[in-house]
Amino acid sequence: MVSTGGSPYRGLILDFFGVLTFNMVEVISSFEDREGIARGTFLRAWADPRGQELFRQLELAQISQTDWDREFAALMGVVPDDLMARYLHGAFPAYQVLEVARQARAAGVRTAVLSNSLGREPYDPYAGFDLHGSFDEVVLSAEHGVRKPDPAIFRLTLDKLGVSAEECLFVDDSEGNLAAAAELGIVPLLGLDEKVVAGRLREMLRLPGL
Repeated sequence: MVSTGGSPYRGLILDFFGVLTFNMVEVISSFEDREGIARGTFLRAWADPRGQELFRQLELAQISQTDWDREFAALMGVVPDDLMARYLHGAFPAYQVLEVARQARAAGVRTAVLSNSLGREPYDPYAGFDLHGSFDEVVLSAEHGVRKPDPAIFRLTLDKLGVSAEECLFVDDSEGNLAAAAELGIVPLLGLDEKVVAGRLREMLRLPGL
């Protein structure tokens, strides 16, 4: 077992989209380029109250992914067929962060993925990541009826890990989610660049470099 060298942290919670995958700004830009639509089209639809509500409902499993495909496509003015798969086509694994998570777990740190789910049918964005085999816990919003930044989902994840807030790190690409976690005493870390995140986690968890 690799030693954490006296790190005060016994738990590590990682967001999925944008932390265990490529940066979502890059994913969205690639999507817009493939679709032949103007940059900013996706984020304008996402910022629209109707778009926000569609994401909220999808993340809580109140609508299906197919429903989201149809309604969100209408906001953007694109065809709805397999929209989620088209949107997330470039969400490739962030291998450096995944490797640090593996290394942390091997050192005895309890690890979890905490994700606001985007559905698993007909397109499963988690396929191929072997999350259940790679992490101690996997908490998806749709399976629990609660989503980030609700404090309840952070408390649930901490309970599953069996660690206190103060001895747990949380990496997310949303400052709102990080602020909610910090309110509970969880130590937040903004995750926008996988190389930077991997290096910072190794420092904080006192893991050796590769």
